[in-house]
Amino acid sequence: AGKRRRIRPTSLAAYLFLLPYLILLVLFGIAPGLYALIISFAKFVGGRPQFFQAGLTNYVTAFSDIRFLPALGNVFRYLLISIPFGIIGVLFIVLWLHSRPGKTSTAFRTVFFVPGAFAGPALVLLSFFMLNPVSSPFAPILQAMGYQSSAEVQLVDNYPTLFTIIGFFAGAGGWVAIFYGALNGISKEIYEAALMDGCNAWQTSVYIKMPLILPYIAYMVILVFAGNVQLFAEPQLFGAKYWSPNQLSYAFAFEIGNFGASAAISLLMVGIGLLGAGLIIRFSGFYQTDATAS
Repeated sequence: AGKRRRIRPTSLAAYLFLLPYLILLVLFGIAPGLYALIISFAKFVGGRPQFFQAGLTNYVTAFSDIRFLPALGNVFRYLLISIPFGIIGVLFIVLWLHSRPGKTSTAFRTVFFVPGAFAGPALVLLSFFMLNPVSSPFAPILQAMGYQSSAEVQLVDNYPTLFTIIGFFAGAGGWVAIFYGALNGISKEIYEAALMDGCNAWQTSVYIKMPLILPYIAYMVILVFAGNVQLFAEPQLFGAKYWSPNQLSYAFAFEIGNFGASAAISLLMVGIGLLGAGLIIRFSGFYQTDATAS
């Protein structure tokens, strides 16, 4: 019992694979988060922070600002549209493609993956052209919907829907690739058993495929939720100031120099993301295995 436990080679290999991620997590995730926490309690005099001198003043300043609650409401309206649309859209595409393997499936997966090559701001700028009823290739559809100019399309009330469309085509291709790989990892014997039991393509997709890739779906919900809460580039380039909390945080930092209030809003966004991830993990059984389930 007194002998030291040796680290098995397999465990050591696992730690070595994790090491680069852990280093980057500390440098660009945990360390900035801790610094933001310290800054949020700092008082700034002449542009220099006086640490732990502000108390909760920065939090009160940020959360009592008249722009804060509308910005928070805008993001939650965006989440209510973007998350269901993204999950359902990606699942529909990948299940349809997986039921039709071959060159057609490969071609469509490539088509959906291409928009993800554009960075966020570049994709937003491209969307200006695509949403213009005059020059867009989708002009007949936009005009049939009653839009005659880009200004009519880019109304503030349409922002949650527009940002959802932009975000979907930016990220759908990557998720289609992930889900398609997950479906290919399912044993063919399961599909054959479902076919012998009389399942059609729709029943196989709903009752066989979707439950088996549920952890991947939960993973997508976590990342989409955390990413969409931090919305910034899209409303910023659309010219909607203070539309999202991240924009308000940016304004506090670089328009009036209140880095403490900016850090307070940033920490709130981190907290919302962590809370959402925790709830999804808790109720989806994300880490549940066959051993724990039994």
